[in-house]
Amino acid sequence: MDRRAMAAVEARTEAPPAAPSRAASPRWSGMALMLGSGLSNQVGASVAALAFPVLGPLGVVAVRQWVAAVVLLGAGRPKPRTFTAAQWRPVLGLAVVFATMNLALYAAIDRIGLGLAVTLEFLGPLAVALAGSRRRTDLACALAAAGAVALLARPRPSTDYLGIGLALLAAVCWGCYILLNRTVGARLPGLQGSAAAAAVSGLLYVPAGVAVLWLHRPTPVVLLCALTAGVLSSAVPFLSDLLALRRIPARFFGIFMSVNPVFAALIGMAVLGQYLDAASWLAVAVIVTANAVAVGTAGDGARGIPKSRAGSGG
Repeated sequence: MDRRAMAAVEARTEAPPAAPSRAASPRWSGMALMLGSGLSNQVGASVAALAFPVLGPLGVVAVRQWVAAVVLLGAGRPKPRTFTAAQWRPVLGLAVVFATMNLALYAAIDRIGLGLAVTLEFLGPLAVALAGSRRRTDLACALAAAGAVALLARPRPSTDYLGIGLALLAAVCWGCYILLNRTVGARLPGLQGSAAAAAVSGLLYVPAGVAVLWLHRPTPVVLLCALTAGVLSSAVPFLSDLLALRRIPARFFGIFMSVNPVFAALIGMAVLGQYLDAASWLAVAVIVTANAVAVGTAGDGARGIPKSRAGSGG
């Protein structure tokens, strides 16, 4: 996740009411930024998959976490010495969620492909958006999403239940990330909490990452793929989402995030040669629609919308 979802800040700006023509331009540019962010996130994941044969998901995730840490430390400039115990607790929880979420997602991509893994991961924010709701629309979205998961997990000779389980673990982590991010955002100003969590997550990967890089000695091309994945899936979405949220309402942000599984499926097909059957495409469409409807009908400030995705898997 992520793409999408490190900073719990919403930096929307409003255009002057006397200039409606000017108000349209920022909205269109915000939508373009969101589409670019989604494409960058999924292209980054596909480039990461190219490095799996040498570094494996663990090595690639380690490099990505280090890139994310550098990006967020530069943006958030945290002051950890001033953190209290009450502030450190959710930050450390967020760091563990970061570390687990991205590894689970990349391991799932390695087993079941980019499109299906990202689609299943999006059940996390959808579950948070639907949690506690009594609206019939949300109930219908939940039932539709459950049916889509059952369709994706239907028994077949090629069904990889471990891969599906890893993608669902990434979804659980993304849901936990959203909830923890709310707490971190309430207890620490700006991006300090997210930046500190990214730094701790990067440190957690130092032993395993160094071991993988030492034992498997990547070629310059493989290392470039891992670094590119970190930039495209962390730095670019982080900056794009931050700028987009200044131009469009949070509700639109959530709706545009919903197209990421479609991007993932298309890019997986174009870059990695991963083709989905008709039933899988149907399941992807159902989950994307359920997420868009649930978020789009909840109003601005919709439940469960992550404000930036620099640390998310998809």
